[in-house]
Amino acid sequence: MSEQGDKNKKPETGQGMSETEAKGTEANADKGAPAAGGKTGEEAQGKAKATPTGRARPASGARPRPAGAKKAEEKKPEEPSPMQPLLEQFVARIKEGCHPEAVVEAYINRPSGHIPTLVIDRAHWSEVARFLKEDEALAFDYMRNLSSVDYETHLEVCYQLVSFAHQHQVAVRVKVDREEAVLPTVSHVWAAAGWNEREAYDLMGIHFTDHSDLRRILLPDDWVGHPLRKDYEPLDKEV
Repeated sequence: MSEQGDKNKKPETGQGMSETEAKGTEANADKGAPAAGGKTGEEAQGKAKATPTGRARPASGARPRPAGAKKAEEKKPEEPSPMQPLLEQFVARIKEGCHPEAVVEAYINRPSGHIPTLVIDRAHWSEVARFLKEDEALAFDYMRNLSSVDYETHLEVCYQLVSFAHQHQVAVRVKVDREEAVLPTVSHVWAAAGWNEREAYDLMGIHFTDHSDLRRILLPDDWVGHPLRKDYEPLDKEV
């Protein structure tokens, strides 16, 4: 080959440069040489680090809900009350001994210690009250309490009865109309009802027919209105 051709020929890697220059060129090629797709080695490595290799982790404190968690959270049905058989016995006795429609509703009051509770029709209350005390299977010979409640749509008288003979108890509720708040007295059945009925008359305005001494017991006789009613407005609001 001519001397001119030898001058134009490019030297191969490592020829025409020192050993140190050759190594530096190779190192720069590894770092900065474009990789496949036109990106340098450093860019390719950076992208590889940024690419997630698994599922995203949940936020701090948040855990995925296990399968079936929704079913576990659903409210379980309540177990039958241990007093349910006793309640059914009371209802059966009253319907048989008084009237089939005397009991309007019957249920177990769980928050109050599973007390059997009866809602009695006002028209049959006088007969039912006497039956609750005189029937041998019921024998509710003691009235623990009598109270009244204003539900705005109606009034209600509540009785707590106890049988010392059978060691059982029952709650009885009788609804009363707000405009014509009238209910038969049971003071002749349970003597303790005498003063309690006077209190319900005084503060709630319920008239107990055939009561022997129905008059106010806390407020003076000339007091206007009944303070426990929700629509009660005192004459002097600042007192």
